[in-house]
Amino acid sequence: MKRKLHIGSKSIAWRELIGGVLGLSSAILGARRLVAAWPVGIIGDGLLFTVFLGAVFSYGDSTQHSNFYGQASRNLLLIVVSIYGWARWAAHKRSGAGARPAVEPRWTTTREKLIIVPSVIVFFLISQQIFKALGESGTWLFVDTWIFTGTALATFGMSRGYVEFWLVWIAVDIVGVPFAFSNGYYPTGTLYAIYLPFVMWGFWSWLRISQREKALQAA
Repeated sequence: MKRKLHIGSKSIAWRELIGGVLGLSSAILGARRLVAAWPVGIIGDGLLFTVFLGAVFSYGDSTQHSNFYGQASRNLLLIVVSIYGWARWAAHKRSGAGARPAVEPRWTTTREKLIIVPSVIVFFLISQQIFKALGESGTWLFVDTWIFTGTALATFGMSRGYVEFWLVWIAVDIVGVPFAFSNGYYPTGTLYAIYLPFVMWGFWSWLRISQREKALQAA
């Protein structure tokens, strides 16, 4: 099997295309609160990790033979956090003897916000300095760092069942689309664009579930 898909003058790594499809599949499964979202996402992230270290793995055309450490680290971090999310959702589901959903959506508490917000700011600043030291610069340094930080935050939020994590994904998508297309990662850019309506659907779905469960608790 060829390693690249040729579209006109462009060549795209099959790993990027398959990884993108698996990423979208993971989002849909996550919105439906199915544990399978995590292993599917892990496989996709593993494939995309090789794509964004283009200078190491040399997939795609010459425009993709560069390293985007934020994007590559994003996928590596996603794998780690996804293992945590997988274990947490599976344990939660087992505790309900099969009838209980894998996660119960809710908004973060004030106490949680006071911990998460400053932690995210520090995480972003440290990550930015690390990527800068590795050779990244210019506008894409900020964008790459935000995609890395936002993805980490959203994945952690998903594992905990926070409704807000869908809003973070929207913010990641908004900057992810121009980043991907401008740097020749067309399947990834297309994924970000397609991802947006699914993320909005996921947010609306979890919002309704959280409101319904809150009403039941108050009754």
